[in-house]
Amino acid sequence: TQAIGEAYRLLRHGDADLVMAGGTDACLNALVWKAWEALRAMAPDTCRPFSSGRRGMVLGEGGGVLVMETLAHAQARGAPILAQVLGYGVNSDAGDLLKPSVDGPAQAMRQAIADSRLPAETFGYINAHGTGTLLNDRCETAAIKQVFGSHASQLCVSSVKSAIGHLMGAAGVVELIGGLMGSMHGQIPGTLNYLGPDAECDLDYVTEGTRQATVQAWLKNSFAFGGLNVSLALATGSCP
Repeated sequence: TQAIGEAYRLLRHGDADLVMAGGTDACLNALVWKAWEALRAMAPDTCRPFSSGRRGMVLGEGGGVLVMETLAHAQARGAPILAQVLGYGVNSDAGDLLKPSVDGPAQAMRQAIADSRLPAETFGYINAHGTGTLLNDRCETAAIKQVFGSHASQLCVSSVKSAIGHLMGAAGVVELIGGLMGSMHGQIPGTLNYLGPDAECDLDYVTEGTRQATVQAWLKNSFAFGGLNVSLALATGSCP
């Protein structure tokens, strides 16, 4: 997600006309498994983001790359415009090596929204970090509420990790592509494996499966160990 944000900056400041941005990771090996097990972050069953009974994340692997270019460059070559990046927020809150915070993610979302120059009420969907760990999902929910206030209850929030696991270095781009492909068809990806509400996770997590909905603008969140927080503001197609 940060690579996509930095590509956006290069394009916005006139340092490039076209940039390839994305990530790849191959996590399914014994060394990585044992490291995450030692941190007690692995689920023994499946990934249940924002759900009661969630017990951790599930590893996955893969890769994804986006072709990013200025609007003028895309129009000049007749490229179909799948989405626009409108804003980018990034920070390192340095609060704790392992424990997530609320303020750092909230600041990243605020930065992305401010950069987009759209009212917060314009956003209808958040492609969440949503790892399925106890603390992360509560902190992300609290950060969303802090940023959006009363509008938070009207947002659709879903985690693609519930379907593909945590792809680590590829997580942000593959999850974004999942949200992008859904938005192209007027759909919002669902959050799978949901058992019921958590008292501190009380937003609309699209738990019934893929939902037919059209959103004008949406956010992609990615939060990493060490307090690195990234949020992108996007609009589907060539609007707004």
